[in-house]
Formats: sequence, C-alpha cells, structure tokens
Amino acid sequence: MQEIVDRLQAADRGADIARTLLLPYLNHAATMFESGYATKADIDASMRFGCGYPVGPLDLVDALGAATVVSGLEKLHAETGDPLHVPAGVLTELAAGGTFADKAAAAGGDDAPVKHHPVGKVGVVGTGTMASGIVEVFAKAGHDVVFVGRGDDKVAAVQARIEKNLDKAISRGKLDEAGKSDVIDRLTAATEREALGDVDIVVEAIAESLDVKLQLFRDLDRICKPGAILATTTSSLSIASLAEVTSRPGDVIGMHFFNPAPIMKLVEVVSADQTSPEVAETVKALCLDVKKHPVSCTDRAGFIVNALLFPYLNDAIKLHEAGGGSLEEIDTALKETQLPMGPFQLLDVVGNDVSLAIEQTLVEAFGHEGWKPAPTLEKLVAEGKLGRKTGAGFHTY
Repeated sequence: MQEIVDRLQAADRGADIARTLLLPYLNHAATMFESGYATKADIDASMRFGCGYPVGPLDLVDALGAATVVSGLEKLHAETGDPLHVPAGVLTELAAGGTFADKAAAAGGDDAPVKHHPVGKVGVVGTGTMASGIVEVFAKAGHDVVFVGRGDDKVAAVQARIEKNLDKAISRGKLDEAGKSDVIDRLTAATEREALGDVDIVVEAIAESLDVKLQLFRDLDRICKPGAILATTTSSLSIASLAEVTSRPGDVIGMHFFNPAPIMKLVEVVSADQTSPEVAETVKALCLDVKKHPVSCTDRAGFIVNALLFPYLNDAIKLHEAGGGSLEEIDTALKETQLPMGPFQLLDVVGNDVSLAIEQTLVEAFGHEGWKPAPTLEKLVAEGKLGRKTGAGFHTY
C-alpha cells in the first residue's frame, strides 16, 4: 500500500498521469458509497477481486488522506470544469477528519449470510466460456449440475472444456483422477430446457440480448418448480425487466460472475426492487459455499465494477487524445501504481466493442457528459479494431 501512496505522491510525469486518471475514479467510488448504493467493504472488494487491483478505492483514499484527494480533485476541476471532478461531499467531510474505515466501523458489519432456500441441484443455461466456467464452479463445489444448450455439439463442447480444465488441474497436482471423476459424474447435459424442472437454482449465461433473455425467463417460470431461484449473469441488462415476465419476481436475481469463472473470485449479487431479501441472502451464502466473494448491489447500470472501471478507461482515452501521454506512457504510468494492466491493454483484452457498449449504457443511465465515449474508441470499433480478439485495437498483436 505505501508503495502505491508514494508513487501517487511523486513529482514526475508518470505520477501526474496516474493522478489525473485515478482521482476521478476515487471520487466516483466515494459518490457510490455516499449514495448508499454499496458498502465500503463491497466497493473495495469489487475492485480487488473483479479487476485484480492491489487495493480498493476507499482504502486508497484513507491511505492517501481525504484532504489530499480533495485538493487534487479541486485542482483537476479548476483545469477541466468537469462537474465529475467536484469532490464528493463525503470526501470534503472526511478531509476535516475521519476515514471511510471509521464510517464502515460505525455502520457495523454484516452477519454471515444464511440459506433460506435449500440449494442442492443447480441448472445452467448456455454453452459459452462463461456458462462452462459456472458449470465447473458448481460441480467442483459438490453440486449436481444440469446444463442446457441448443444442440448435442454445444453441450459436448462444454463437457470437453471442463474436462480439459480438470486435466490441467491434475497436471499441476491440484486434483487427482478420482476427483476428476467425481466432478464429471455430477454433470448432466441436456438440449431441452424441461430438464431444469427439479433444480433449486438456474443460472443463465446466454446471449446478452434482452429479447432472448426475456423468452428464456418466460420458459424458466413455466418449467422450474416453485421456490426455484432464477438468476442471470447479465452485466448490463435490467434484472427487473426479466423478473416482470415471470410470476415469481421475488425469486429473480442477478448473479454476475467474472470471466474466467473458475478463477475470478467476485460475484456481484444484484437485487431488483422485488427481489426477496431471503433470496439475495441465499445467493450470497451459496457464493461463499462455492468459494466466491459476493458483493451486494441493486439493479442499476454497471453495478459496481463496470460503473467504476469504464469511466476511468474512457478518461484514459481522452487524456491520450488531448496529448496528455502516448499509449505506452499512460499504460506504464498506471502499471507503476501496481495495477495489473494499463488502461489501453485492458481495453484491448475486454474488447473495444464491449467497452463501447458498456460506456454507452452508463451514459444513457446516468447522463454524465464526461462519460460520453471517446471518439477514438468509436473510431476503432467502426474500423473493426476490437483488441486482442481481432489482432489490433489500441495496440497491435
């Protein structure tokens, strides 16, 4: 932590670049906390486990000192005039004394979540990388899993992908052949959704299309037994919209895994207005059972991670466009603060088309002019330069 603080307080070009990009990110995290959208613990955990950051944003504010963050934001606001650079009220309050840790301690800790619904058998809909990873997570944790795809070739690919991952675990000494057999024996492939009739929870990971998901949730409502939890891994669509087409809106919830699901620890547990608190607590307890770290938030664009991450990535592009640094300079400056990747490296990994879609969703939801997608991002997407998956994006591969 001290190394990060020292780096951000240095007086050189790289540190100046890092401050320019990280101060608005810290301000946004403070605003998220101030609004009551998420707790300090969940905001910090989201960025640590969802992005691999060495420290959460509110812990970083405490380490730097709120007064230092406020001073930096005021300087930035004087230069840009961007309302998003006005220090959050809670930062100004803490600059006079106190920390986010103090506020979290005063609020008290959450009790460990418990299951209000039994969860034994799990259903997964989808056959892509995310769906396969979720199947693997639950099966390795001891759950019988029924996974449904559109054809025999699709579900066979899921089985093959999981077996390949298990073989890798064996080669690394983390699993033996008996353990592999146990996991495989818990898997049941199906090509009809009716196979989900007796599961306790269904997690869908199909195409990120509202119309496609709405039809799925109509089917799940008809097929699944009373009391079964219907979960979606959506990262951008409304949980409430999916709940509305069912007769059980209290049982519908977001369960946003991060890719690759077997490795990434974070799960955003997203409650719509009608989601039952008992269902939300059950899903959090289930996450802990399968060795994931759940964080709670409500049904709002970007949830926690994307809402904090993508404005920062967009700011990096705008800084480059304004002549504030080359791609390499900006990437290096942020990696020197111990982030796992520079912003342009990360954009290319995520996919510039995906990044653009998320940023457009955030602007539509929040209306912040400062979050409008940078022209360079729009240009790269129009040219088909989507990042690593096409061989070229901000960088060439």
